[in-house]
Amino acid sequence: MFGSVQAWSRRHEKLAAVLRVAPLGALCLITAVLYAGREAPGGGVNPGVISYVGFSAALVVPLVWRDRPRLSFAIIALASFFQWVADVDPMPANMAVLIALWGVAYRCSFHWALAALLVSEVGVLLVLVNWLVPTFGMFFSGSILVVTIWLTGLYARTRRHYLEGLEERAERAERERDQQARMAAAAERARIARELHDVVAHNVSVMVVQADGAGYALDHDPEQARLAVTTISRTGRAALAEMRKLVGVLRENESAATDYTPQPGLDGLEKMVRESAVPARLRIGGSPADLPEGRQLAVYRIVQEALTNALKHGGPGVRADVEIDFTGPDLLIRVTDDGRGAAAPTSHDGHGLIGMRERVGMYGGAVSAGPLQGGGFEVLARLPMAEAA
Repeated sequence: MFGSVQAWSRRHEKLAAVLRVAPLGALCLITAVLYAGREAPGGGVNPGVISYVGFSAALVVPLVWRDRPRLSFAIIALASFFQWVADVDPMPANMAVLIALWGVAYRCSFHWALAALLVSEVGVLLVLVNWLVPTFGMFFSGSILVVTIWLTGLYARTRRHYLEGLEERAERAERERDQQARMAAAAERARIARELHDVVAHNVSVMVVQADGAGYALDHDPEQARLAVTTISRTGRAALAEMRKLVGVLRENESAATDYTPQPGLDGLEKMVRESAVPARLRIGGSPADLPEGRQLAVYRIVQEALTNALKHGGPGVRADVEIDFTGPDLLIRVTDDGRGAAAPTSHDGHGLIGMRERVGMYGGAVSAGPLQGGGFEVLARLPMAEAA
């Protein structure tokens, strides 16, 4: 229940502040006629109803500004001083001084809280001097009340800081726990990835050896070649089964919404370039022949990322040219644009070029990226057309 009230107060701070002050304001309105019409016991001036309401408003309304405790206390203290100068008797609204004192002690530093306490003590002394016959016992009693409220505010402030510290430590511990869990999961995935590499490498090595033996024995020993092919088939199935098991463990957040559509390749490259947010022209030299799917995906992603970089950093009206050349020993990918080039702001939070280098590095290629002379930007990547032996 209290948690719900606090949450509601945080969402409606102004309304909550008004509701907190409302009881004191209602008390002042109820007693307005009584206090304005009675005879002043200390010989002071009895204000009319309008003056009484005005003094009460000057004392109570600043309490609404809970986020500005020093300003609120200063206004209430000045209003109380003018009340003392005008020789107006104390009224219920003067309790606002104690409430404002508590607010300064609760929300401000100790130096401001001490200053507010001294001002309040001066106010106690002025009240005794102007309206009563002052004695040390009366001053001591009034000071006890003021100091008690002041100490209560300091205690509430200390407790608030203590609870905030506990919450901060709890949040830090929770973050560290989550980080440790992520690190442990990452270490486990790395271990599984190493196991996957060992399994696949071993089985593929067996398959290569058996395939070489089958090719050698195919002409003069068909039965031996048949046994080698059977071993290759059995080893391949075992490798696939192990890969499925280990890759299944590596998957995170698998759900029904997981995308099982085929990865894009060269077939979708023209459509991607045509529908890109950057006006681009595609030129392809030579024929891709039987380019493996992995290399096709790398080409697609490199072009996609280069066009994205042109859109992000090229500036308004940028255009791009995409060239893919299959005629040489290496597959050449060049994406150039006519954007701002070296004048573009440097970005440190992107991973596009890193991703390109990782994709190209998988196949023993290289990639370079940089501004062109005279403006524009170029991404140049080379991929070997065939697997390394």
